[in-house]
Amino acid sequence: MFRLIFLFLTLLCLFSDAYPQQVYRVQSIPAAGNSWLVNDPSNGKVITYTGITGWTDPSMRIRTYLRTETTGKLEISFIARVGSGKSVFEMTFGGKTKTIEIENVTFDTILLGEFEVAEPGYQPIELKGISKSSPAFAEIKEFILSGPVAEGKITCVRDDFYFGRRGPSVHLRYGIPSGSSEIQYFYNEITVPEGNDVTGSYFMANGFADGYFGMQVNSLNERRILFSVWSPYKTDSPGEIPEEYRIILIKKGKDVITREFGNEGSGGQSYRKFFWKAGSTYRFLLKGKPSVNNSTDYTAWFFAPENGKWELIASFRRPKTNNYLKSLYSFLENFIPETGFITRKGFYSNQWIKNSSGEWLELTNARFTADATARKGSRLDYSGGSGKEGFFLMNCGFFDNTVPMDQTFTRTAGGKKPDINFEELE
Repeated sequence: MFRLIFLFLTLLCLFSDAYPQQVYRVQSIPAAGNSWLVNDPSNGKVITYTGITGWTDPSMRIRTYLRTETTGKLEISFIARVGSGKSVFEMTFGGKTKTIEIENVTFDTILLGEFEVAEPGYQPIELKGISKSSPAFAEIKEFILSGPVAEGKITCVRDDFYFGRRGPSVHLRYGIPSGSSEIQYFYNEITVPEGNDVTGSYFMANGFADGYFGMQVNSLNERRILFSVWSPYKTDSPGEIPEEYRIILIKKGKDVITREFGNEGSGGQSYRKFFWKAGSTYRFLLKGKPSVNNSTDYTAWFFAPENGKWELIASFRRPKTNNYLKSLYSFLENFIPETGFITRKGFYSNQWIKNSSGEWLELTNARFTADATARKGSRLDYSGGSGKEGFFLMNCGFFDNTVPMDQTFTRTAGGKKPDINFEELE
């Protein structure tokens, strides 16, 4: 009998040596750059640059997003700790929910379970608290992935967490018809579909070499029409700009606030609080023309259908510049990291330019580009295209229908040039 047992154990050892257990690649997902409070996005204190902390409210739902390229088994762990006692919470991934208990008060790697990835694409890990002994459910640094799916590419934000949580910015860079020069006016229209006016969105209509002009969602109760011009002096601190390089305010419209800005270059900024509405089409007109003493004057007007007339935002003089309008573009960005998990989309239509000779020319081509967050592959939830509504841009929200960057979109020419009485403009 003992000989049979010994023989069985010997054969088992030989079999194990001949067929060793497969060791899978391990990948980590930093909680700091990939997590959001989905039912309380305004609470920015729980997701920090070190991970998930201060998770006290059992009604909070925390999602950590990752993107897989293959299907199959995926083993998920996390590096976490509790303050004291025991914490119990639910974890959901791929339609499967598990109850997790942790009691370690120092950081340790805790196995959460093995899950099935049925389809490639973005997948959220969702956490919801059930009970806890200490004030917070847990402090979480990162999630650890292993198994067959982790052998493939896993997309997530691994650095630059601030910009990663904001999400990728996308742009339309308009092709200028050959033979056109001295562009004095740039006209554009924007329509934001209902449900896409997400807090933190900047639907920028009229971008040019020296500034930008568009509309924002600043909070649940505030929206702005924003027009800014960069100083030719390169700095992120407006106080460092020498006097001869400062942007000069020529005039501004009613209820418009003007000030200096910094942290993304520096210059002059103007904005008017205006609660624009999703589903309505807004019109933007920008003028750029060389002025006195080697300077250029830039002026922005805004047309809201609610008001039925063109209204001045501001006119700025940029020194040491002698330009008409150049490098025309539009963009869509999110400037509030806490809402980077929500999709937003805008339609950009009926673009025209008018040269110094008074000729209107329609812009029907635009090159689609994106920022560094998209280009280095940290976030792939970006898109753009053209259709009957004109061009569109879409970003954030972890959708899967990404389109390639650096392609050119073409819209159908409408032939409807702007009907503007320039003598009536302020």
